[in-house]
Amino acid sequence: MTINPGAAEVPHRQIAAQLTAQIRRGDWAPGERLPSIPAIAEMYGVAKQTVQRSIDQLRVEGLLITKPGSGTYVRGTRRRLNRLSRGRYGGHRGYHADLAARYRQHLAQVGRAPAPPEVADAFGVTDGTELVVRRHIVRTEDVPVEVGASWFRVADAAGTSLERMESFGRPLYQEAEEVIGRAYVSASDTISARQPSREESELLQIRPDTPVLHLLHVAYDAAHKPIEVAQATWPGPMTTLTEQYKIPGPQPEPDPDPGLVLG
Repeated sequence: MTINPGAAEVPHRQIAAQLTAQIRRGDWAPGERLPSIPAIAEMYGVAKQTVQRSIDQLRVEGLLITKPGSGTYVRGTRRRLNRLSRGRYGGHRGYHADLAARYRQHLAQVGRAPAPPEVADAFGVTDGTELVVRRHIVRTEDVPVEVGASWFRVADAAGTSLERMESFGRPLYQEAEEVIGRAYVSASDTISARQPSREESELLQIRPDTPVLHLLHVAYDAAHKPIEVAQATWPGPMTTLTEQYKIPGPQPEPDPDPGLVLG
């Protein structure tokens, strides 16, 4: 393990690049603890402060996670989000067993809360309007990869299963369709990048300066009235968004009107 003092890249970035390469090679598996900062500093023959900067960089990038009093660990594999929220409905609007096997969703809180601005805007109500909210955390390999919430109008969800602290043996939208009596017909997804709130950084176990990707998902009924407004937040550096689609071929030009005289 060496660094090149004459290289254009500064030493802590050279070390970060080499640590990243080792993680990608599998020298350290997800969940495995790295050597201590003094040990890594000795390997490279640099000051501990230089290694600390390398570790901080990889924490911001989402590759490493530091547990106070325990050490620094490899965070885990990159999460691919295939087709964004459309994956929650599926080709047959059913339960995705393969996703359930890899990602565990834990219901964290159910109750009534004031609507944040983006949720209020989606429902067309004023900020702070009381709504029913179901908050969750998604984990894989014991690493938190998503925090989110689903919001419903009180008039739709009051006194129903949606307002109780219970998980369902089927996707949430199917429970909501039955309870509310309106089918999900269309939806919109809005993705943005931003810094996490303090609560999000704590729940996702990321540094406060690690960017996150945030999804606002609005599901509508046949009259284009919102049924559910869902939020999801992921560690940005460890999340990829993948969209696969067919490209239509060229369409033949229509035959000219036989009654039209050209020339």
